[in-house]
Amino acid sequence: MHLPRRTFLQLAVGAAALPAASRIAAAQAYPGRPVHWIVGYTPGGGNDIIARLMAQWLQDRLGQSFVIENRPGAASNIATDVVVKAAPDGYTLLLINFANAANTTMYKNLRFDFIRDIVPVAGIVTVPNLILVGPSVPAKTLPEFIAFAKANPGKVTMASSGIGSTGHLAQELLKMMTGIDLVHVPYRGNGPAVTDLLGGQVQSLIASLPSSIEYVKAGKVRGLAVTSAKRPETLPDIPAAGEFVPGYEVSSWYGIGVPRNTPAGVIETLNREVNAGLADAKTMARLAQEGGLSIGGTPADFAKLIADETEKWAKVITAANIKAD
Repeated sequence: MHLPRRTFLQLAVGAAALPAASRIAAAQAYPGRPVHWIVGYTPGGGNDIIARLMAQWLQDRLGQSFVIENRPGAASNIATDVVVKAAPDGYTLLLINFANAANTTMYKNLRFDFIRDIVPVAGIVTVPNLILVGPSVPAKTLPEFIAFAKANPGKVTMASSGIGSTGHLAQELLKMMTGIDLVHVPYRGNGPAVTDLLGGQVQSLIASLPSSIEYVKAGKVRGLAVTSAKRPETLPDIPAAGEFVPGYEVSSWYGIGVPRNTPAGVIETLNREVNAGLADAKTMARLAQEGGLSIGGTPADFAKLIADETEKWAKVITAANIKAD
C-alpha cells in the first residue's frame, strides 16, 4: 500500500500529539534495560558500521547496552518485519535505510506497510557510494569503464548488496543514463560483495563508502567515482560520477525507526540523543571518516527525506521493471 505523501508525514509525527505528561514519564523511565537495534544487512557493510558507531554513542549517553542484531535478507524486509512485530516500547529499533523507501514500490506482497507500521525517529547520516572495479577490469576512470561496458554488452558483471539496495538502484540509474548493459549480481550485504570483488568473482561493484573505502586506500580495488553530488573530503582525488554523467546522484542514508505506537517520550529521547551525537565533534569525526554527512533534525524532517526518496526511486524501479517478489 502506497500512502499519499501528506498522509505519511502525518503518521510519522502523530505520536507527538500524546499528552505531555505521558511523554515525560516515558522519557524518564527509558531505557531501563538493553535495547536491541535490528540491522537488515550482514556485518561489515555500511549499515552495520553506521549503526555500531551510533549505538556506542547512545550506550554511553543512556547507560544501557544498544545491541546490534544483524538480520540480513530481502533488502532489509526481514529486519523490518522483526521490528514491526516487536513490542512498541523502544527496546527494538530498526536501522532505516535507502532500501526501505525503495521497497515500498518494489515489493507488492509485504506482510507490513512500512509507512504505516514504522515511525521515523531521527536521520543519522547520508553517505556516498563508490563505483568500484577489480584488478581484471582495465578501466581507470568512469568514462573508460562506460566505454569498456559498451564494448562488452551483457558481459560485464556488477555486484550490489542486494536487489533494491542503494547499489542496485544506483547501477540501474547509471545504465539508464549511459546506455550500458551490465549483469547485476546481488549479494546479501556489501561485505560479501566486496569480498568477491577482491577475489575476482565479479568485475565491478557499487558499494557504500564505509564498506569499501579502506580497500580503495590500500589499492586492492580501484574507485572510479563517488555517486554523491560532490567529492567527499575523505576521498578528494576520486571524482563525482556527475562530473562525467550530468545529473547522476545517489546517496545511501541511515536513521532510526521504531514500531508504531511507541511512546512519544521514547521517540523524543532517542531523537535528542542522536542529534547530540551528531553535534559531538569526536562522534561526527568518526562518522565523517566513513564519508558521512550529518542529517539530524526532527522526526518530521526524517519522514520528509523518506518521502522524497520514495518518490524518486519509484520512477527508477518502474522504468527498470524491478520486481523482488
